[in-house]
Amino acid sequence: MCGIVGLFIKDAKLEPRLGELTSTMLATMCERGPDSAGFAVYGAPQQGKAKITLQSPNPDAEFAGLTAALSKAIGAEVSLERKATHAVLSVPADKAQAAREALRTGHPKLRIMSTGESIEIFKEVGWPTEVASQFELAKMQGSHAIGHTRMATESAVTTMGAHPFSTGPDQCLVHNGSLSNHPNVRRELIHDGMTFETENDTEVAAAYISWRIKQGMNLGEALQKSLDDLDGFFTFVVGTKNGFAVVRDPIACKPAVMAETDQYVAFGSEYRALAGLPGVDGARIWEPEPATVYFWER
Repeated sequence: MCGIVGLFIKDAKLEPRLGELTSTMLATMCERGPDSAGFAVYGAPQQGKAKITLQSPNPDAEFAGLTAALSKAIGAEVSLERKATHAVLSVPADKAQAAREALRTGHPKLRIMSTGESIEIFKEVGWPTEVASQFELAKMQGSHAIGHTRMATESAVTTMGAHPFSTGPDQCLVHNGSLSNHPNVRRELIHDGMTFETENDTEVAAAYISWRIKQGMNLGEALQKSLDDLDGFFTFVVGTKNGFAVVRDPIACKPAVMAETDQYVAFGSEYRALAGLPGVDGARIWEPEPATVYFWER
């Protein structure tokens, strides 16, 4: 049992409240996932810049001098904003891959949470409200956000085992459920060049979606194809730079509810996650149908 929340802002006037609203939604899901928590926030991109979110179990030592070392390695200016155990690096967009490679070879103890123009991912072991407070989620702004509270069943309770998982630029996925064929899918994806950081089945689902997007599918098409290729029971909520999507497996045994107004689209594992949203009393509220992709894009 895990808890998922998601909020996709349609009215730009609500973007300053994205973090505040997502934090409140996440707090309602604590009992569904007390082991660890995480969230992805899509903020306004900076022209010509990419962001790399990092995590370290020893941030004081690992982040010290990092910008100077990385700037030298890629031959470009790098800036860093630290948030507790995480840091968000800003690098020239055309140097993002070089920066990732320099981090992996020169700073192997650092963990890359996400890369992209808009996405930032923060996740840690702990009670979800404490994780949200640690990274000041309530102060964040942006266009959409996805959060997850985890009750571990398939793998260890670790930072890397927490959701969201990001396996492509500006892409992330959270999951409630369990995949039965993830070892086979993992082998196929590795054969096609995908890499993995954990043994978690959710990372396989995220990598599968990234792989399909690399093949030219949009997010909705990739999720539609996942219904053919991924076995098990699942609810996925997925984000890309411009998109937000939800899909449940054909049995749909995991709880899910959605709300839509002129201002936003929201997802929660239970209605209580949506109850505090502005204008929810007048929203269209429904339970997502089995084997049906719901997809919004800017």
